Amino acid sequence: MNIDVSEALKALDNPTRLAILNWLKDPRTHFPEQEIDPEDVGVCVSIIQKRVGLSQSTVSLYLSALQRAHLVTSQRIGPWTYYKRHEQNISAFIAALNALI
Repeated sequence: MNIDVSEALKALDNPTRLAILNWLKDPRTHFPEQEIDPEDVGVCVSIIQKRVGLSQSTVSLYLSALQRAHLVTSQRIGPWTYYKRHEQNISAFIAALNALI
C-alpha cells in the first residue's frame, strides 16, 4: 500500500493522537485493564478513552484520523471496536518520509 505521507503527518499533528499511537506500540503496558489480548485484537475504544480523559466522540474522531492515515486498524467484536497499530504501514510511512526529507 502506498502511504499518503501528508495524510499521516496530519494525523500525527496532534499530541493526543501521537500519544495514542505510541501507547498502542506496547498495549499490555499502557492498557493493562484490557482483558482480551491487546496485541492480537487491539485495544477497546472505551479503554483508550479512559486513558486519554477525553469524550468518547473525540477519541473516536482521533482514532478515525489515524485509521484514515492507515496507521491503525480496527476490528469490531460485538458492540466494541478495538484498534491496533498497522506496523507495516508505519514502517512504510517512515521510509517514505525519510525519502522526502
